[in-house]
Amino acid sequence: MTPDQIILFTLFAAVFGMLLWGRFRYDLVAFSALMIAVVLGVVDSENAFDGFGHPATLVVALVLVVSAGLVRSGAVLLITRTLVDASRSLGAHITLMGVIGGVMSAFMNNVAALALLMPVDIQTARKAKRNPGLSLMPLSFATILGGMVTLIGTPPNIIIASIRQESLGAPFRMFDFAPVGGIAAVAGLAFVALIGWRFIPAREHNALQPEDLSQYIAELTVPEGNSQIGKRLAELQEAADKADVVILGLIREGNRMYGQARNVSLKQGDALVLEATPDALDEFRTTLGLNVTDADREELLKAGGEGVEIVEVVVTPDSRLHGRSAQAVGLSWRQRSVLLGISRRGRRITSQLRKTELQAGDILLLLVPRDTAAHVVEWLGVLPLADRGLAVTEDSKVWLAIGLFAGGVTAASFGLIYLPVALGLVVVAYVLARIVPLSELYTHIEWPVIVLLGSMIPLGAALETSGGTELIANALIGLTDGMPAWVVLTVLMIVTMTLSDVLNNTATTIVAAPVGITMAQTLDVSPDPFLMAVAVAASSAFLTPIGHKNNTLILGPGGYSFGDYWRMGLPLEIIVVAVSIPAILVFWPL
Repeated sequence: MTPDQIILFTLFAAVFGMLLWGRFRYDLVAFSALMIAVVLGVVDSENAFDGFGHPATLVVALVLVVSAGLVRSGAVLLITRTLVDASRSLGAHITLMGVIGGVMSAFMNNVAALALLMPVDIQTARKAKRNPGLSLMPLSFATILGGMVTLIGTPPNIIIASIRQESLGAPFRMFDFAPVGGIAAVAGLAFVALIGWRFIPAREHNALQPEDLSQYIAELTVPEGNSQIGKRLAELQEAADKADVVILGLIREGNRMYGQARNVSLKQGDALVLEATPDALDEFRTTLGLNVTDADREELLKAGGEGVEIVEVVVTPDSRLHGRSAQAVGLSWRQRSVLLGISRRGRRITSQLRKTELQAGDILLLLVPRDTAAHVVEWLGVLPLADRGLAVTEDSKVWLAIGLFAGGVTAASFGLIYLPVALGLVVVAYVLARIVPLSELYTHIEWPVIVLLGSMIPLGAALETSGGTELIANALIGLTDGMPAWVVLTVLMIVTMTLSDVLNNTATTIVAAPVGITMAQTLDVSPDPFLMAVAVAASSAFLTPIGHKNNTLILGPGGYSFGDYWRMGLPLEIIVVAVSIPAILVFWPL
């Protein structure tokens, strides 16, 4: 081995060891390794930061922003609220959520898909009075499997496409992964939904935290032309149950009605009195097309045109609100803000929200113009609670968001426009249409992942140019000397899958893809089947909670231990290998 190869192999071993140890964050480890490589001269200083402008890095960042736009517009809620039902059996629920998660993760980042569906799954488990750990792991595995189907579903596919372009002159297109990835995903989903979930250890532990269940008393008004006008209040019960909202009564022309309101037909301007969590309240509002306040206050609230945001605050004894109501302090006309809900330690509130005299210790849900939260909090003299990422769904833009995203993906799929450019145009359109507020544009990008990619890409390129990947390829070929090419392909897939179980899948892909190309060239066969094998294997991290970020996300909410994953994950990985190798040989012949 040359000195450069020794340095690079040592650096990669150190990086992998540090990632396994987990003492330091992965982005810090990767960036430190890049800086050391530059100082030692194995990476040119002129090319040290090429990875941060690499198409793979840009696509990952843009996909996260687009995913946020689909959430904020209500596109995801439109799907889930019509399909998820807590009364279904566990097996049926896992099957349905797995299909939804698999399809969604094919067209958006699979980490983002899980992040969107995990609260839905937990909420459904709570309604069904079962441990969310029974369904969260199948959902995580389903989103990982679904990401294999398209170019943008998972970072390894994006990286594989970029490496193919650099090495062979053309990238994989949007649906080139579909034949092999689709077969692996369908077989994996069938196993997870029908058999795999039964391998999850049953525990009494419930991972739901009390703060996740905080209920507010809130009011939503019926706007002009709303489809609920003329319906009896009792007819809204099904939608309320599905959103986990309790309908307490109705306010009409300042008069509050409780039980007798169930048979009252709704009119424009009526206010529904509800008890719900912020997320459940937003789902119910979006489903029925209700408003958070009356027309006059709604106009004041959105006068600035930049949208609104939700903040949670606590009333203090020195607050401007203590002993007074929101109406008395002029919250709506002085600060263009609306009192959306009150949580008062379980005690019932018997007057209209804005006329309720507030007490020290009350927790308030406020709707404020975007970027004014700090000013409103200071003016009121209240204490803000920790940000829980609450947002208001802009349901009026749901079809616009879906149309823009579908247009971008379609144009990229047919080769009309380069994928990073297509996603960039979707992001620009989302910002201009205020689907994603400009102030939140960069908050949705997972910067540690970007730093990891930007740091590892130059290291992977250096390993290839130094001849390091050729050494690895020759070693694997030596182990399989005299065996058929499909056996070598299988060995590469198993080795890559094993690495991906204990390392970040992006780092595994960066190392394994060039090795696959070198192995194919040595065997004088097409490199495409080897790249496909790496793509599927790098995404198949099912044995541990550290192999894939989705598995890490569910570790706490599901109440899992480190050793729970392999029970369902090991047979799943065997199934993926068993169906993928024949599929690769059929669709990407050697």
